[in-house]
Amino acid sequence: MNLRNFENLRVWQEARLLVTAIYKMMQTCNDYGFRDQIQRASLSIMNNIAEGSESGSDKAYIRYLNIAHGSCAEVKSMLYLCETLDYCSSEKRQELQSKLSMVSSQIYKLTAYLKNNIK
Repeated sequence: MNLRNFENLRVWQEARLLVTAIYKMMQTCNDYGFRDQIQRASLSIMNNIAEGSESGSDKAYIRYLNIAHGSCAEVKSMLYLCETLDYCSSEKRQELQSKLSMVSSQIYKLTAYLKNNIK
């Protein structure tokens, strides 16, 4: 597998689906600050995976993946507030957090792989 072609990475594909789900869920939310923050944080996951893959070095790639991993935690945290503020249902929060956990795990595994294979 070519780890430098982000479009082919399963983790990037899953992150893209997650971003799409977040954007769709927040379409009707009038709390623009909250909506903007959760959308930006979710987008950060997908974009940092892409930026890392194109960065040119494994060390830089790992740094971008760490940022993406942190953004997963941010979105996970915000989803709790999203539910509390009735911007989403408990079921929707759990569904999205499950997807986040999968993406987070994939990022962790890719990071570990790169760390073990740094040239």
